[in-house]
Amino acid sequence: MLTEERYKYILDKLAQQGLVKSQDLMKETNCSESTIRRDLDVLEEQGLLVRVHGGAKRVYEVERELPVVEKTLKNVQEKKEIAEYAAMLVKDGDTIFLDAGTTTLYMIPFLKHKNIRIVTNAVQQASLLADQNNDVILIGGVLKNTTKAVIGAIGLTQLSQYRFNKVFLGINGIDIEYGLTTPDPEEAAIKKQAVKNSAKVFVLADKTKFNKVTFDKVDNIENAILVSNELDRTEFEAYFKATTIMEVKHDLHSNIESID
Repeated sequence: MLTEERYKYILDKLAQQGLVKSQDLMKETNCSESTIRRDLDVLEEQGLLVRVHGGAKRVYEVERELPVVEKTLKNVQEKKEIAEYAAMLVKDGDTIFLDAGTTTLYMIPFLKHKNIRIVTNAVQQASLLADQNNDVILIGGVLKNTTKAVIGAIGLTQLSQYRFNKVFLGINGIDIEYGLTTPDPEEAAIKKQAVKNSAKVFVLADKTKFNKVTFDKVDNIENAILVSNELDRTEFEAYFKATTIMEVKHDLHSNIESID
């Protein structure tokens, strides 16, 4: 195995497992201990891993939240495709929770003629849903200025009384080891309560959210169905082993699986 191939192999293993052992790498790459040690040293110097006794662990940064205006301008086409796909998962008669977030916002036009009840903690989502005559409930509480999401104890208490067929969440970070994460503990609390009260949980995230970690954990990834645009094959296989993942393809209608 060439040097660059070994580097990629090591980093792919770290992305999947979070930790690699030198002995395992020696067997899997058919290389000597000195070669693997040298590889790990080089990758550590590049800031791509951290050496530990007997191997290495993955480097990650705890990312901070972007303002909602800035998030709205990022990966717009990918978010719209994910949103359209997600909306096709909603069936007449469903009661759903629609989380605050830019991707869930793009679902709204595709929900216009559906006979459903929608609960949300997002002021902008609620307003647009009302404009198109959806049956919508906006939970009460404190309005977070940066994301226009309703948070706090009042909303949590109200949300705890509701039950959902499906929940659609935006998320800031998806990681096999660290799970589904978001920067704000109060927004995380709302997401956790919605997840707890739902039969099915769909996390809507473009590929930039994968292998990212933020401050507060919402849940393990195996408890959710991930809905994303097409991922790198190695990355897809790693996440596919850990949970259910639905990929948006160019022909959206041909890729909806039976989920009921």
